[in-house]
Amino acid sequence: MYEMIVGLDVTDDEVYSNYRHAMKPILSAYGGSFGYDFQVSEVLLSQVTEPINRVFTIRFPNESRKNEFFTDQDYVKVKERFFSKSVRHTTIIARFESDAS
Repeated sequence: MYEMIVGLDVTDDEVYSNYRHAMKPILSAYGGSFGYDFQVSEVLLSQVTEPINRVFTIRFPNESRKNEFFTDQDYVKVKERFFSKSVRHTTIIARFESDAS
């Protein structure tokens, strides 16, 4: 399993929620899913200067499926329609292979 921990600076919760709803079927088609999802009220230590108010894990069967998902044309359209209007910054906190299934 290929996993990522991602931090976001979400500026519009409603539009971001629409993004999540629209992208989930595409994510599922690539064997992807979310593991954890947190709204963060305070960041005590960070390696970046951009704010983070949402942290989640996203996982795929392997890195290749992750790459295919993020370049899928349907996903790109959803991202353009919702994500770009609701998220100011994205921070990839970690990427790793895991034994979780």
